[in-house]
Amino acid sequence: MAYLLIFFSAIFVNNIVLSQFLGICPFLGVSKKVDTAIGMSAAVAFVLTIATIVTYLIQGLLEAFDLGYLQTIAFILVIAALVQMVEIVLKKVSPALYQALGVFLPLITTNCCILGVAILVAQGTYNSQGLEPDLLSGVVFAVSTAIGFGLALIVFAGIREQLALMPIPEAMKGMPIALVVAGLLAMAFMGFSGVDNGLAAVFGL
Repeated sequence: MAYLLIFFSAIFVNNIVLSQFLGICPFLGVSKKVDTAIGMSAAVAFVLTIATIVTYLIQGLLEAFDLGYLQTIAFILVIAALVQMVEIVLKKVSPALYQALGVFLPLITTNCCILGVAILVAQGTYNSQGLEPDLLSGVVFAVSTAIGFGLALIVFAGIREQLALMPIPEAMKGMPIALVVAGLLAMAFMGFSGVDNGLAAVFGL
């Protein structure tokens, strides 16, 4: 049940984009079409999950050799290598999606969402609902965060597609109305605040 609470909390209560404001660049840049948003969500989910596992193991090595100060550099190199791998695979498997993602695919390398989650898991500072921070709970947190990122991105893209068909004042077209919608989405997700604590109390965690 504790893992389920981590899962729920990372998706709704502490959504990485709408609550912690990480990964805003792809959130705003790749949310004009649902198809593109789905592709970006899948790419981020893959990189985020694999990066979390690899960086967790690397953090153990760094601490063993008293090289913890190299954490950020090492994590960025791992994430960059994984993004390069995803880029090569997408280019061969789905050229259309590769073209649609464009410049935003390489930007996953510097996506603070991925680096932030990797650091949170390595340091054990994420909400573990009473669990001892370990690789399994870290992976659950990473997968949940990726799902939360994808959910926010796809919902946002769907709203923006509908807004494109609406008579919006000229001054509000494009990014202004997108920022307003993003703010409303963040407020909507705030409605889940405290739900994880309530569930934890119910199940005695």
